[in-house]
Amino acid sequence: MNVLFLCTGNSARSIMAESLLRGLGGARFVAHSAGSHPSGRVHPMALDLLARRGLPVAGLRSKAWDEFTGPAAPPMDVVITVCDNAAGEVCPIWPGHPHTAHWGIPDPAAVTGNEESRRAAFAQACATLEHRVAALVRLPLEGLSSPAITDALRDIGRDGA
Repeated sequence: MNVLFLCTGNSARSIMAESLLRGLGGARFVAHSAGSHPSGRVHPMALDLLARRGLPVAGLRSKAWDEFTGPAAPPMDVVITVCDNAAGEVCPIWPGHPHTAHWGIPDPAAVTGNEESRRAAFAQACATLEHRVAALVRLPLEGLSSPAITDALRDIGRDGA
């Protein structure tokens, strides 16, 4: 199952979600991420946190969602926005009409202050994403109807984690 995580800059939240699903999802999932206005770089604190947790970081890069709309792109089964800006933007028409959901997460890259508070914001965002990605991995997708999958994905984003 191809899963695409979207946010605006594709530098922190969507990157962390991609890495988490790669690490937790096994062979059932292929994780991707992209941004509507990619920053062009992955935030160093996101990469550091993922690496320290033993999660996959190889190949992570900031990229535009256009990479996933063309004829050569893998067909997405699920598209999840992880920031409020991307959720409110006009998204491309995804081939195959994937399930969509919004899992809003505060932007850790927007946190100012000392390094400790910035790292804490990244850790909190990653913990919330891990909780939600783990819930996605536990879903019995093969046994659910299409509307039930969409409902379950949306419920994960509303769980308050």
